[in-house]
Amino acid sequence: MTKQHEYKTTVKWTGNKGEGTVNYRTYERSHTVSIINKADILCSSDPSFRGDPTRYNPEELLVASLSSCHMLWYLHLCSEAGVIVTAYEDNATGIMLETANGGGHFKQVILHPHVTVKDQSMKNKANELHHQANKLCFIANSCNFPVKHEPVCDSD
Repeated sequence: MTKQHEYKTTVKWTGNKGEGTVNYRTYERSHTVSIINKADILCSSDPSFRGDPTRYNPEELLVASLSSCHMLWYLHLCSEAGVIVTAYEDNATGIMLETANGGGHFKQVILHPHVTVKDQSMKNKANELHHQANKLCFIANSCNFPVKHEPVCDSD
């Protein structure tokens, strides 16, 4: 039996400066993402599209979601395999292509997880588990572009 999970969010535009969308320059791209019982996320569009550079944009959040999902699966797989991870940090990069009509799409996302394991003997297995985590990641499995990973592993 397949389990189904439902996720609810509210996105509220907060960028009406009094004239609404009279033209492309009369409104801000500011908006708030809200989820019940969680801190709000202040968002905007990318600064390239007249957005506020101090707020998160959807493209950044997509890359962060991929990185987070991969990490959570990876840590789970490591715990099951006896690989003791003591630190994990990912500097993920997403490449988006803007098309002539103003739209666009992601070309790829590359995860760069830097993992520290407790013992040198765990490094090979630690590196292998990234492949399995990539196959299991809910978010990566929902994308129509490749999600690659280039891990680095050290030991304490």
